[in-house]
Amino acid sequence: MTGATSAKPGELRVAIAGLGSIGSKIATALDQGIEGLTLSAVAARDPAKHQAFIGSLRRPPSVLPIAELSEAADLVVECAPSGQLRAIVEPVVKRGKAAVVVSVGGLLDNFDLVDLARANGGRIMVPTGALIGLDAVNAAAIGTIHSVKMVTRKPIDGLKGAPFIVQNNIDIDNLREPLKLFEGSAREAAKGFPANVNVAVALSLAGIGPDRTQIQVWADPTVTRNVHRIEVEADSARFSMGIENIPSENPKTGIITALSVIALLRKQRATLCVGT
Repeated sequence: MTGATSAKPGELRVAIAGLGSIGSKIATALDQGIEGLTLSAVAARDPAKHQAFIGSLRRPPSVLPIAELSEAADLVVECAPSGQLRAIVEPVVKRGKAAVVVSVGGLLDNFDLVDLARANGGRIMVPTGALIGLDAVNAAAIGTIHSVKMVTRKPIDGLKGAPFIVQNNIDIDNLREPLKLFEGSAREAAKGFPANVNVAVALSLAGIGPDRTQIQVWADPTVTRNVHRIEVEADSARFSMGIENIPSENPKTGIITALSVIALLRKQRATLCVGT
């Protein structure tokens, strides 16, 4: 365990579960300074692997088991595989604290955590992640949204190992042209591509839900970025959005995902807050 520098009075203590490509970037940003926040603790599957990184931080945080993060922080950021989501978030919301969920696809199978948070005064926050325009979808959902459709195209490396591909014995290694792998609801897509379609689940929760939000998933050897196109029909507006994200060290995740979490954290204590 590494001893942490205590938070200043009034500062929000932030813990991070998972120090992969996303968690390490968030930890670095917190260590470099975000108004009103301090990095108090981290958890990792193999702490020894991250010992040098943690030691390089100006204010090294405590290194704790997942179950103890909620005691050491006011807000916990989940940056782990979706299978660990419950173990990370449940203790946090039981204590009436806040959790930022990156593996939002895993939230669909653990949606009772929202009720648990409500009963205990906790909060679950989903960052915009690799999308744009969730503010517009949130606003449109105050009225009536008629349809939300999304098309995701990813390079081959970003889709390898997805349960849907493995279970259906689909060979994507030798593709020469785009192949549509899946078409259906965001809920079903999250089961088949748990590391790839967190964006679709976030979109669905902002709008008309995971069963009515439609998504196509394509394996595309012609692209080098994670490409998302969204079409929304609502009584207040018709709008489309497109984004092409540069993959991070983890090809399943775009660089902008970590930046989105950092932007959300900045809003927690910011004097000027732009956007909903």
